[in-house]
Amino acid sequence: MDDQQRYKEVKKVSIISMIVNILLTIVKGLIGFTAGSTALIADAFHSASDLFTTVVLLQGLKIAHRPADENHPYGHYKAEQVTSKIIALTLIVTALGIGNEAYQVLRSGEVNPPATTAIYAVILSLIGKEAMYRYTIKVGRRIKSNAVIADAWHQRSDAFSSVATLVGIGGALLGYPLMDPLAGIFVSFLILKTGITIYMDAIRDLMDTAPKPEIVEGIKKSASAAEGVKEVQDVKVRSYGSKYLVDMKICVNPKITVEEGHGAAARAKENIIKENDDILDVLIHVNPCFPTKPHSHDAGNKDQ
Repeated sequence: MDDQQRYKEVKKVSIISMIVNILLTIVKGLIGFTAGSTALIADAFHSASDLFTTVVLLQGLKIAHRPADENHPYGHYKAEQVTSKIIALTLIVTALGIGNEAYQVLRSGEVNPPATTAIYAVILSLIGKEAMYRYTIKVGRRIKSNAVIADAWHQRSDAFSSVATLVGIGGALLGYPLMDPLAGIFVSFLILKTGITIYMDAIRDLMDTAPKPEIVEGIKKSASAAEGVKEVQDVKVRSYGSKYLVDMKICVNPKITVEEGHGAAARAKENIIKENDDILDVLIHVNPCFPTKPHSHDAGNKDQ
């Protein structure tokens, strides 16, 4: 999938997500205030944070898909990881705010059960957010975007928080009013955990972490299959946004010309990129292959 098509997919899922989150924020916010539900108000703020992070996602991936320029010769793909970090930090700040608000309600001791209408708002939110999670995660995996996948988990965390909100409001209506603010605190912990996980994943990718071993093995096999390549050595692969950069050494027959050695490297690179469209670039160093010399004690044993 080329970058333009990839960005179109992101734009489509982002616009749908923004429409859903605007509606849910308004509905949960209004009903939360009128019904007097701390947990539902917390849930509304979570949906509002989803709206903000979707805007960040759209802008971040727009930058990520810009073509290479003089200052960014490899392109702007790492903007995806920066976007993931912003989403994660937004989640963490939202979680702390929600948790503090619920805690203040508990401290005040003025806890009243919410109105029954709060239940219907939560059920609507749960259905909407779970549907958005499934749609967003499907798109994120198809286009192999960590930022879109991070946004999908943000949607899922909102669905989880709606479950907690439902339990809290239900408990409050059954005669346990403390359940409502306690659910708000539980929601904040769920959001905080999601934010920290996304942040750590983004840091890992920004540290040029190697991909899964099977990806590296596939690259080795593709290079080894190229005509003229005798051996593939010292393969290094690092993440670059949604792409990978590859550095490797190959060895060729020492008696061939420089041009023929260059041809073997070019064929190896072509094979690698053809087999994996996530490879952005491949740098290959060509070495001559020499037979391994036997150890001196082995030679001595042969003469005996």
